[in-house]
Amino acid sequence: MGSRELAEPLSPGEATQSGARPADRHGLLKHSREFLDFFWDIAKPEQETRLAATEKLLEYLRGRPKGSEMKYALKRLITGLGVARETARPCYSLALAQLLQSFEDLPLCSILQQIQEKYDLCEVKKTMLRPALFANLFGVLALFQSGRLVKDQEALMKSVKLLQALAQYQNHLQEQPGKALLDVLSEVSVATLQEILPEVLKADLNAILSSPEQLELFLLAQQKVPSKLKKLVGSVNLFSDENVPRLVNVLKMAAASVKKDRKLPAIALDLLRLALKEDKFPRFWKEVVEQGLLKMQFWPASYLCFRLLGAALPLLTKEQLQLVLRGDVIRHYGEHVCTAKLPKQFKFAPEMEDYVGTFLEGCQDDPERQLAVLVAFSSVTNQGLPVAPTFWRVVRFLSPPALRGYVAWLQDMFLQPDLDSLVDFSTNNQKKAQDASLHVPERAVFRLRKWIIFRLVSIVDSLHLEMEEALTAQVARFCLFHAFFVTKKPTSQIPETKQPFSFPLESQAREAASSAFFSLLQTLSTQLKQATDQTRGGQPWTYHLVQFADLLLNHSHNVTTVTPFSAQQRQAWDRMLQTLKELEAHSSEARAAAFQHLLLLVGIHLLKSPAESCDLLGDIQTCIRKSLGEKPHRSRTKAIDPQEPPWVEVLVEILLALLAQPSHLMRQVARSVFGHICSQLTPRALQLILDVLNPETSEDEDHVVVTDDSDERRLKGAEDKSEDGEDNRSSESEEESEGEESEEEERDGDVDQGFREQLMTVLQAGKALGGEDSEDEEELGDEAMMALDQSLASLFAEQKLRVQARRDEKNKLQKEKALRRDFQIRVLDLVEVLVTKQPENALVLELLEPLLSIIRRSLRSSSSKQEQDFLHKTARIFTHHLCRARRYCHDLGERAEALHAQVERLVQQAGRQPDSATALYHFNASLYLLRVLKGSTAEGCMRETREKQKAGTDPSPVPTGPQAASCLDLNLVTRVYSSALSSFLTKRNSPLTVPMFLSLFSRHPVLCKRLLPILVQHVTGPVRPRHQACLLLQKALSLREVRSCFEDPEWKQLMGQVLAKVTENLRVLGEAQTKAEHQQALSSLELLNALFRTCKQEAPQVGKEGCQGGPQCHPEPYQQEAEEKGILARDKEAQETQVRGWHASRGWHTCSHRREPAPQHGQEEEEQDKGQGPGPGKRDACHQESSPWHPHSEPQHRCQIPKTAEEKPEAVPGEWSSQAPRGACGPKAASEGSSRKGGRGQITTVCAGTEKGKAVFGQQESQLASERGQEEESAAEEGGEALSTGTGHPRPLPPSCLRLQFFFFFFNRDLIGKLLLWRWLCHWGGCLWPPAQASTA
Repeated sequence: MGSRELAEPLSPGEATQSGARPADRHGLLKHSREFLDFFWDIAKPEQETRLAATEKLLEYLRGRPKGSEMKYALKRLITGLGVARETARPCYSLALAQLLQSFEDLPLCSILQQIQEKYDLCEVKKTMLRPALFANLFGVLALFQSGRLVKDQEALMKSVKLLQALAQYQNHLQEQPGKALLDVLSEVSVATLQEILPEVLKADLNAILSSPEQLELFLLAQQKVPSKLKKLVGSVNLFSDENVPRLVNVLKMAAASVKKDRKLPAIALDLLRLALKEDKFPRFWKEVVEQGLLKMQFWPASYLCFRLLGAALPLLTKEQLQLVLRGDVIRHYGEHVCTAKLPKQFKFAPEMEDYVGTFLEGCQDDPERQLAVLVAFSSVTNQGLPVAPTFWRVVRFLSPPALRGYVAWLQDMFLQPDLDSLVDFSTNNQKKAQDASLHVPERAVFRLRKWIIFRLVSIVDSLHLEMEEALTAQVARFCLFHAFFVTKKPTSQIPETKQPFSFPLESQAREAASSAFFSLLQTLSTQLKQATDQTRGGQPWTYHLVQFADLLLNHSHNVTTVTPFSAQQRQAWDRMLQTLKELEAHSSEARAAAFQHLLLLVGIHLLKSPAESCDLLGDIQTCIRKSLGEKPHRSRTKAIDPQEPPWVEVLVEILLALLAQPSHLMRQVARSVFGHICSQLTPRALQLILDVLNPETSEDEDHVVVTDDSDERRLKGAEDKSEDGEDNRSSESEEESEGEESEEEERDGDVDQGFREQLMTVLQAGKALGGEDSEDEEELGDEAMMALDQSLASLFAEQKLRVQARRDEKNKLQKEKALRRDFQIRVLDLVEVLVTKQPENALVLELLEPLLSIIRRSLRSSSSKQEQDFLHKTARIFTHHLCRARRYCHDLGERAEALHAQVERLVQQAGRQPDSATALYHFNASLYLLRVLKGSTAEGCMRETREKQKAGTDPSPVPTGPQAASCLDLNLVTRVYSSALSSFLTKRNSPLTVPMFLSLFSRHPVLCKRLLPILVQHVTGPVRPRHQACLLLQKALSLREVRSCFEDPEWKQLMGQVLAKVTENLRVLGEAQTKAEHQQALSSLELLNALFRTCKQEAPQVGKEGCQGGPQCHPEPYQQEAEEKGILARDKEAQETQVRGWHASRGWHTCSHRREPAPQHGQEEEEQDKGQGPGPGKRDACHQESSPWHPHSEPQHRCQIPKTAEEKPEAVPGEWSSQAPRGACGPKAASEGSSRKGGRGQITTVCAGTEKGKAVFGQQESQLASERGQEEESAAEEGGEALSTGTGHPRPLPPSCLRLQFFFFFFNRDLIGKLLLWRWLCHWGGCLWPPAQASTA
């Protein structure tokens, strides 16, 4: 690089003295653009970019440490210290520090002097004072971060003096210079600190206790140089009665300084360590923290106390922890947790959780301290309710002994609550409440027990993989026992009976324990994997809990259930156990495990609601026996009821009843069981499910009662919402005032005409409403007014009750509707299981219209989130699991006729929908049924079709070929979709869309073949049908599936018809004036472009399939035979004779592999002389490649169309060229031709005014075109053509140029455009039209 040899730039003074010109600014740019970009990247906000740029800068400077780049880099970095962008200053400071660290020969004093000279605080302007201050500060920090400042005594002293000078600018720098000075002095040696200490630390104790920086410097000196400090200041006791208030003020200033940073000031932690070291921690905590900072009613000071509490946990002993965790600080923390519930309010709880988690993780070897801290935080309660959340995840850091101790403490507090051991408090709003029931011990005990039972469940939920199996079983047994059983007499066989209650367990607490138990059961049954789900005996947790419940039931003298069992209910329980033993014999079957899970779950529910679960258990047992192939035990005298429903229907009803319960575990068990029985589903059983989803029938059903799941939603939160709402009354008062206006409006709306009449009657009876002579009447007396007031008060009281009753009824209806919708969402799980596990079941076809009805109804009324969820789930099942399923029903039986009618009905419904979104679902359903009909091979539909034809009722022919084995009636569905397509093309606001029919064409190309004539018919119609028809044709003709359904003659005929329609459109086109005309022209031209592209792709196939034995299309197989018969010419004269003969006969060979440009005159001789071209003999062998326009003596070839002498002038072969794909007429010929002629698919446009143009278009028209050369050039520019005026490789013409040239011809009416269009039509006519239509075209 030349920049390495450049001279160093001169300073302005040196340049003036030497007579040279000033420093060359452009010389800096000659260094390197890359070098200068380093400094831009250093200031970018991305850390990776900054670090990469700094590293590259250092590498760059290591190669030239003595060059001008080093001086420029230092100057640039020093300048960057004072830039206006605050985010760029630290970046330049860090880069300067790394530079000084890498190049230790750079003197620090010199760098510091440059910084002070650049940003002199005495000479800087007032507007630039702040950047100058920060530049000096960041300059000193750069020297310090380089690691060399503490080694350079002179630079250190200068830096200390500079920082002391900067400390005077408190308004701009605040406490940053003091912090920087403290950081610098903390790194220096003891000797250096002893030397510097008198200059930086004042000997006055008042000055030391005046700011956090001075106090922190004092603590640093006391730690490192205590003897020097004692000589300087003397003996100091910071925790004396005189100094405690000063310490409080210093800590308050420190708390205010970190208010935005939200971190613990270092001075507070240093004082804590000093108090622990001097054994004065109790005095420090009581007087400085609790009685000093905490009493200030200053939230930053309170947050400092909270952070100091969390940071002190690892430093304290067990006794000191008891002092801290039972004091005013943690009580104040609990009040903050209870009151800080607004969204914008700062919440300290997550930060405290981090402190506790860090402590528990760091003392794994001390379980006693772990247990003490966790118990202390769990004991901070608000009227009995702990402020710690039930799902406090710090328990994952507990060691196993601490976890066992914590679980034991929770169980003991549940049985015998010790309210005196709690750190209980009440908020200000709770203290102001006059309700005495809020302060009774029973309420606190209930709140505490409710929290404890959910806390136990959450521990198992979060630690189910790490917990010991015995501990998990202990928690599960504890919850089960206290939820459903009561101790009558203690026994040693049941440890749970030995634990008495200090406060009786009320019914509300048992309900909470019941809810917590089922939540625990869900965790043990669903969230655990199969490997961890099983206990040591190989049975699931639910089975062992049932065995424990049976043990309790058998000890009736010691234990009884909360709801005593009747004899029938006890028999149901015993039969359930017997059925479980029978299922063990079928343990290898998958459905046996599902039945076992269902039976166990319903059996446990027998403890909760015996009356409801008793009959359910009997029905389940009967269904299980029948499903496993066993006959149920019947009495000999009792006859079998012929009207008895199948067991599948009974089990489906049971599953629907279980889904009505607000239990996620029930939902998953029902889904699992239904997956095993859906293969034996009956139409009646499916109808039971559909009746729930159908609102016309499900709203009137009473056999399924949907229960409220509000209790289930409260499982995760143990706080009492209604009671805690008192803490937020002050914050919610504004919302209540805003809602008063809406309530008044509702009251006005609730006033009916009857109330108005009653009011008028009361007023008239009290003579409050006077007539025309009311002015002469006397006013009412006091008694009359009092009577009127009482009448009005009673009337409005009655009206208020009526309004409230109407509101309650409305709310009840809305709640019932929400519960019903939630139930329907759960029932959709069964539908999803059916369509995913049994897609080949014929009953799946019965789901189409019910699901469409749900979608159609939900799209009209999907306003709430619940309705949206219902719609999305239904649409997902319908679209992804049903219509797009890879497997479907293949055995329709006698359903074929009904399915054809359903297809017609669905297509008609799609056309009548108000929007395209709804129509798409119906159209996709019809396509799904078409696939089912097409793939079904039922013999019944074919037999039925033949019987109809014999009877004369069905005139349609019997399908043959691939359609013969299908149930699809092609004639019927053609009529259906023809009507839909015609409606789409003619109806203005049709909900059908183009993608719907394209999907139909691609999936069913045979049907598309029958619908294409309708599209061709509408190509010349009005604007909108024409545009839609052209678009559909353009897409349909490019589909391979559609092309495979046509024979070659049929395809050519279709192409000819489409081209004739497009030509008819193009003939009537004029200059487009409106948007509709532009759209009309554009659609026709795009269709024409698609036709050309399709024909171009089809041309090699025509040559390959259509040429039967012609040597011109198969040169290699027929080369030897042609040489023997003398067909191929062997010299140049014979070749020219053949070409002239071709000109005379005007034969056109349209195979794309034959349209190869012919070599120019004399080109072969030149190639042969150079040794590049083939010889005479070899040229004959390659004649089919070098002479593509080979004449045909006999015009029997299907690609050969003879021309008459009256047609347009002949064209020179080779002006239109298109190379065939490899393999069309021999891979060798194709590859060689492609390599010599410049690629495949090339078309060259010839200018009519050139020499080639004369040969192409004739002398007369060429001369006429030459006279209009200017118009020709402008036309060529508008068309975007590449005019070739000489020899060489032809230039390719993209397909878009065809469209532009047609625009050029029809809108400019130029002669060249007419000639070009004629050439294109003649060229492509051989592939598009039969010979009989060529001359007409």
